[in-house]
Amino acid sequence: MPRIVVDVMLKPEILDPQGKAIAGALPRLGFTSFEAVRQGKRFELFVDGEVTEEILAQAREAAETLLSNPVIEDVVNVEVVED
Repeated sequence: MPRIVVDVMLKPEILDPQGKAIAGALPRLGFTSFEAVRQGKRFELFVDGEVTEEILAQAREAAETLLSNPVIEDVVNVEVVED
């Protein structure tokens, strides 16, 4: 069953307290190679049948209007994944 993956991230100018907390925890757990962390959201939209351009356009519209808050978030990726 194909799926459409949508990734949403906070805009760069928006503070990310969860990302900051994760960045602080990484070195305590022995992960010392990372400078910063930004946390985002991932949505998987499952499609029954073939993903057409119309369905992909609907997914992009849903990502911009429902899955993200355009005031503070950017949709950074909308892609079809077939397993």
